[in-house]
Amino acid sequence: MLKVNKLPIDGLLIVEPKSFSDERGYFFESWNLKNYTSNEEYQINDKFVQDNISFSSKGVLRGLHCQSLKPQAKLVNALQGEIYDVAVDLRPKSKTYGQWHSEILSDENKKQFYIPAGFAHGFLVLSETALIMYKCDEFYYPEYERSLQWNDKDLNINWPLNLIESNSPIVSGKDQKGISFVDFQSLNKSS
Repeated sequence: MLKVNKLPIDGLLIVEPKSFSDERGYFFESWNLKNYTSNEEYQINDKFVQDNISFSSKGVLRGLHCQSLKPQAKLVNALQGEIYDVAVDLRPKSKTYGQWHSEILSDENKKQFYIPAGFAHGFLVLSETALIMYKCDEFYYPEYERSLQWNDKDLNINWPLNLIESNSPIVSGKDQKGISFVDFQSLNKSS
């Protein structure tokens, strides 16, 4: 049985699979087509076509990533460690366009963050290391990839930088060159 919570931004869900623990460890189903599509309130009907695994050290910030064409829905969970996971609504007709929501995902809480297509996604690693798995309903197309500035002043995401030693995240060169939210909006209007 799944526990599913709707979040303030329409379409975002937190899924908590039933976990079975004993002295050997634990077991849970991270995806079961029947269980995730059977409830009328929270159906996740995406046909997932790609699974991604990401391993990172404490203080690494990945994102904010999206695809301008062929956007991806994602089901994200932390297999090991803890992350601060963020989704930004980029659906132009959404009443929450430009708003963001965050969740702590960890191997302890076993929460899964469902992010529908049309969102940018990123995360900050809070534990010494983190192993993240996420299912995608669309393939990765590098030619459509966009990276928004993780620290964009208009998005004003409240990253918990006080929880990492340096108070400054480790960001890839590609993500350091991310575009502003204002520039992202201009690009979308012109395309």
